[in-house]
Amino acid sequence: MGAALKLYEELLEAGEDKRRAKLIAEAFEALEARYPDLRDVATHAHLRETELRLLREIEALRLETRKEIEGVRLEIKNVEVRLTQAIHRQTVWVILAIGGITGFIRWLDVFFK
Repeated sequence: MGAALKLYEELLEAGEDKRRAKLIAEAFEALEARYPDLRDVATHAHLRETELRLLREIEALRLETRKEIEGVRLEIKNVEVRLTQAIHRQTVWVILAIGGITGFIRWLDVFFK
């Protein structure tokens, strides 16, 4: 038997108004205990609002992440350029050093012959 039907039968059997009022109060108390406070229940509109807010935050994080990734790519590109330049400078110095040593050895060979 449902709670409403049970309350109806109890109200029919209760003769005096005080007993009926007490039954009604107990029924409301049971109803309040059974169901959460409406302020604590999320509605479809609340859930949709939360979903939209989360989607905006996710999109903002996605854009921020893309910018950070692009920044890292630029830094890597700059490091690659600097390393290539350093390798070229080093190669030039090695070639000049070998040429200088070779020239010095030839000069010594010519000078001390």
